[in-house]
Amino acid sequence: MTQQLLARGDRVVGTVRKKDMLLDLKQRYGANFHAALLDLDDVTSIQIAVGKAFEEMGRIDVVVSNAGYGLFGAAEELTNDQIDQQIATNLTGSIQLIRTVLPRFRHQGRGRIIQISSEGGQIAYPCFSLYHATKWGIEGFVESVAQEVASFGIDFIIVEPGPTGTNFGAGLVRATPMDVYENTPAGAVRCAISDGSFVLKGDAARTVTAIISAADSAKPSLRLALGSTAYNSISTALAARLEAIQGQQQIARSADRQNL
Repeated sequence: MTQQLLARGDRVVGTVRKKDMLLDLKQRYGANFHAALLDLDDVTSIQIAVGKAFEEMGRIDVVVSNAGYGLFGAAEELTNDQIDQQIATNLTGSIQLIRTVLPRFRHQGRGRIIQISSEGGQIAYPCFSLYHATKWGIEGFVESVAQEVASFGIDFIIVEPGPTGTNFGAGLVRATPMDVYENTPAGAVRCAISDGSFVLKGDAARTVTAIISAADSAKPSLRLALGSTAYNSISTALAARLEAIQGQQQIARSADRQNL
């Protein structure tokens, strides 16, 4: 995304966790690119990085919340520390980044926040329970906050890519597997990822191009599914949920207070 934006002449602040990363972009694009250290698990780090970014740029039109990783393993296999770290990074970190940006967007009278979620914010695979918990969680947070700040000229795009050809899989934190799950859906997903049969249809560059196009549009949809896998899986899940809730209409109404 940074490469595409810089190539078309935009100015970008790219956040990194290690000093001196992305020096090649700085050397190539000069004043159009700034790198800032950011640790999403540290609210002070978020506040400093966001403050410096706005100071350096003067005005920021779009903030992309993209940090996160996958914790892989059946829920019973995960350690307490792994669970805490996944939530701290993917959910709490994203929440605090958005909270830090909001007053600055209010001050300038406009702004757009792109929250990178996943098809996993609408559906679920075995062995990704905590990853899904963070993605479903951040989507609910954004949908609520979007209503709170719309009158300030601030809006959101929740991006939901399907499985995409990036290094996401290489960055998975894996729990120690338990033999009891070998012949279960959890074991099947584990095997598919290990033997390479888990299909990655999404193209990273095309995905980024679609995100930038949505960011450029005047009135984008709140949610943006990207890739045929995401489109198909989310459509199927939503249709199934709608069918299920429609079948509960009578029992749902039976829980209302009477004589209102």
